Amino acid sequence: MSVTVRIPTPLRKLTQNEPEVEVSGNNIESLIDNLDTNYPGIKERIYDEADNIRRFVNIYLNDEDIRFLEGKSTAVNDGDEVSIIPAIAGGILMS
Repeated sequence: MSVTVRIPTPLRKLTQNEPEVEVSGNNIESLIDNLDTNYPGIKERIYDEADNIRRFVNIYLNDEDIRFLEGKSTAVNDGDEVSIIPAIAGGILMS
């Protein structure tokens, strides 16, 4: 089964600057493993040392945050879209 994965700009150097890639998998975890097989180094930027999704990385399955589903065990289906979105911090509060 094929899933479209949207790659954030900071990780595109690992996907030859492709903003979207097609990857297979049964759930988010296997999808990321296959993504790393095709684009080495991407998993270490998404997962921490304990093999969990980093706190500052948000992953959405068809516009649903996987944290509110089953996390990295969330099942994916053919034709689904997964977005990897790094959290943005900083800036100044303007009043």
